[in-house]
Parts: sequence; C-alpha cells; structure tokens
Amino acid sequence: MKQYQFVVTEEKAFLKELEEFRQQWDTVPKMAFQILSDILEEDAIMNAGHVIEQVFPDVPWFGCSTGGSLVDCQLVPGISVVAIVFEKESSQFMVFQYDTHEKSMGWITQKITDETEKNPWVKAIELYYTFPEESTSRFCEGVQDIAPHIHIFGGVAGNDDSTSSTSYVFSKAGGYSDHAILAVFYGGDDFYVDSIKITGWKPLGKKFSVTKSDGSVLQELDGIPAYDIYNKYLNIENDENFFYNTLEFPLLYELNGVTILRTPMASNPDHSISVSADIEVGSTVRMTYGDPQTIIESVAEDSQKVGKFRPDVLHFFSCVARRSFWSSGEPTYELKPFKEIASSSGFFTLGEFLRGDGCLSLHNVTLVVAAMREGAAEQNEMQDVSEDNPASSKRTLVSRLATFISATSVELEEINNKLAIAAITDGLTGLYNRSETQRRIERNLEKVDTTPLSLVMLDIDNFKLVNDEYGHQEGDRVLTALAGILLKEQKRISGKISAGRWGGEEFMLVLANTDISTATLIADLIRQCFENTNFSTIPSQTISVGVTQATVKDTFDTLCTRVDTALYKAKKTGKNKVIVI
Repeated sequence: MKQYQFVVTEEKAFLKELEEFRQQWDTVPKMAFQILSDILEEDAIMNAGHVIEQVFPDVPWFGCSTGGSLVDCQLVPGISVVAIVFEKESSQFMVFQYDTHEKSMGWITQKITDETEKNPWVKAIELYYTFPEESTSRFCEGVQDIAPHIHIFGGVAGNDDSTSSTSYVFSKAGGYSDHAILAVFYGGDDFYVDSIKITGWKPLGKKFSVTKSDGSVLQELDGIPAYDIYNKYLNIENDENFFYNTLEFPLLYELNGVTILRTPMASNPDHSISVSADIEVGSTVRMTYGDPQTIIESVAEDSQKVGKFRPDVLHFFSCVARRSFWSSGEPTYELKPFKEIASSSGFFTLGEFLRGDGCLSLHNVTLVVAAMREGAAEQNEMQDVSEDNPASSKRTLVSRLATFISATSVELEEINNKLAIAAITDGLTGLYNRSETQRRIERNLEKVDTTPLSLVMLDIDNFKLVNDEYGHQEGDRVLTALAGILLKEQKRISGKISAGRWGGEEFMLVLANTDISTATLIADLIRQCFENTNFSTIPSQTISVGVTQATVKDTFDTLCTRVDTALYKAKKTGKNKVIVI
C-alpha cells in the first residue's frame, strides 16, 4: 500500500502529472484518489475529479473540504490529491455517498451496516461527514450493530474559518454536496488496520454535573449558568473572543465509557455556552488544560504505539481547535513524530469520529490516527521516532501546577462530600438527623395534593432501663440495631423511605408516595423484626409505633403532632404495637 501526492495548481499541469504517473504501470493497479481542499469552489473541485477521470476512467475519487489539508505531516494549501495504491490482490475497497436530505439517518446507517454484512472482507470504514444539521448521536447509535472488529474513523469536513460550519464532501459516485456522508470501506485478507485517538489535554479542577442542556447548548453546570463557571474559574469574558480564550480549556466528559472532549464555541447572552456537539443532562464534566509540552509528549508516546504497527499509510483527522491552539506558523508542530513512520494524508476537521469499545463517538480537540498496511509487519525494530521530539522529558511548571490543582480539587471534593454527609446524618446510627428528616417531611408536604405522604414514628420501649441496668454501651447497641433495620428497609424501597433519628430513642420514617395502609404494613414488619432481634447480653427489646398520613390541610406541626399522638397511644395501651391515626 502506497500513497503518491499531487498538488493541483493548474489543470493542464495536473493532467500532465497524472499522465506521467499512469505510465509507471502496464496495467492500472487497484487504486483510489483522495481529494482534500481548503478551497470551497465546486468548479475547482469537480474539475480536479474530471481530470482524474480522463487519465484513470475506472478509478474512484473522493474527499472533502478541510480546515487545512495534511500530506506527509505538512500543511498543503489549495487542492491536494493523494493516490492510494493497493499492492495486494486481495485488498478491496468501496466508496459510498449518502444524501442526508433525501434519506433518513436510520436508512443511511442501515445501508452502511448491510454493506458490512454483505462484504465480510470489510475491516475499516472511513467517514467524511458534512457539518451535521442535527446531533450525530443518531448516526453513531445507528452503526453500533456493525461487527466489533471493524474500525470506524473519520472527520467532519470543514473550511479555513474555524467559526464557520460550511463544509462539503464529494466523490465520483455522488458529486459535490453540503449535506452528505461519505463512507469508504477498506479490507481484504492482506489488509490490516488500527486506529487511536490522542488528546494530551489533562483534567483540571473539580467535577461538575450537567443540570441543564439543550443539544449542543450547555446551559447549567451544578445549577449555575455554564458561562459563569468559565468566568469564575478562568476570568474569561463573555465576548467575541470567548472561543479563542477557551481553546486551552475544553470540557471533558464520558459517553458510553469513552472519554470525550467538547470545545466551547461561543458564549450566549443568557450565559449558556454553545459547544461543538451534544452534552447530555446528568453527565459529569471537568475543565481540561492544554499545556504545549504535555501535548507533544503525549503525541510522541502514542506515535511509538503507531510505529510498532509498521503501517504503510497513515490517515490523520485533527481538530481545527488543535490547529488554532498551535501558533499560526506551525499548525503541524505536533505531527513531527509521525513523519518518519509512514506516508500520510488527512485534514483539520470540525469533529473527529472514532469507534471505541464498540461505540462510535464524535470527538473534539482530538487527533485521530488510522494506521493501515498490506501484509504482515516487518520484523526489524521500529525507528525511535521520539529522538528528535522537540519536547524534553522535563514537565513544565504549568503542567505540574495543573496536576496539583486537579489532585487537590479531588481531595477537597471528597472532603466536602464527607462534610455534606456529616451535616445531614446522625453520628451514631448513620440515619438522617432531625433537621434533615424535617426538611424531607416539609419537601414532601408540598406535593401531598398529588402524591401521598405517610409518617411512621418509632420509640424503643423501656429504653431508660436498658441504659440504667446494662450501661450506655449496651443502649447504643440497641439503638444501632434498630437503625440497621431501618436502613435495610430504606435500601429495599429506595427512593420512597427516608429513615431518621428524631431524638434519643425516637425514630421517624418519611414514606413518600405511600398511603397509610402500606405504611402500616411496613411499620408492623419493622416492629416484628426488632422484637425478634437477639442481643447477646440483654433481653429482647420492643418498640411502639405510630402511623399517620398527611392531608392537604396539614402543616409540618399538625402532621408531626398527629403521628406523635399515635405513638403515645401505642405506649399507653401496652407497648410493642402499631397505632394508626
């Protein structure tokens, strides 16, 4: 498998180059032409395709508009054409282009899936995707039934303006389109492929929960407007420079067990943030930091893995945000470690596709590398591509500070979590304390017109005698034994029961969405369970229980008074019983 590069500057010159190239073979080998262009003019692109057809009438061509075209790790302006030549007879490929306006996403993903089933030789699918008019989630989910051994990778076509969504894909099969998906299938008995993603950005600071979002508009983190988080922690203003000022600080989150980065594209007047792709409500995100030296070292390390694969050809899909991150004079700075591994082509994208753990995801601020070869890998040792790496092994001060901040943030978060739990729980029993129990009663009382609420109040019978005759240590064991039963019941009916210590030997159960008959059954079950609890050094103990259900007229005080009255009646009428009012 080999690649040959052509730069299209003038039609006649390109035709002459192709004719000379054609003369190298007696017969045309199995091949395809990849066209990458930062020029968005349809005539220029299609003319390049027509020139290819003049010299190689039976050879397919395909490609897309780019945010910068990459050939042999160099940025190539204009229209770049790369001939991909297969040397093994068993190698195969196919090119399909799907119109997203004419066909539904379900139809497209099913067709792609069907093609892999009809052609068991397929080992890789390379995607060229115009800027999505809707979330790519449906596409990614739609191809999940494709056999897990098949690699899927690619990128969203772009242009040289990182803030613009204009993009095109094109092919001999489907023409020129701003609303299409191009899928190139590779495979065969002698074809081998591997693919990885490289980020280099590191987590920074605390975790945030996504509490409100609408597709790719991130509205709130931990209930706070998303922009306010960037302003508070990074002092970034809500203006036209927001995108460039946040390039070093994309968001990291996990989707289907895969770590994904999302680039903040713009801040909005309502203090929401437009990000590069969807982030789901309920997901956890963290800010990340891009330190140049750390990124270079990460790329160099992963290039070693790629080199061991001994590829013939590399295809790159690198985010335009990474290009913007580096100085304008060296947008391919980080690709240097790959230069001596194999010939390469690719482009700067508006999003990078990669399949991991059976799930296809759209990434951002990421470098996806697809390594392909024909035949078994050579056995000689791989060249040490890190020898000329511009990054030293010494970590920068910024990188160390970022690690320190991240580690201390995690520690502080753990401490805060423990303090938050301690603030609402009873130290001896582990149940909710009185103030938290009261809060839960009041919260559920607000919904009592639509959702039933019952209270169960419990008191250990003759508890003072236990403390007086056997000591407070034994008394604590009795308290924790009852608390253990209540905790088990709380776990068994998760989400409905809140168990709290009301004071001394008194306990309260808050039963949300539970009527009085069910609450009574639960109360008597707990009473029986406690009565049958064996204590090694003291006799069996009992509890008295009061039960009531809230009405729409109840206040916190009237409800608690009524359940306390029921408990008092149980104790006055013989104890070890349940009384309902």
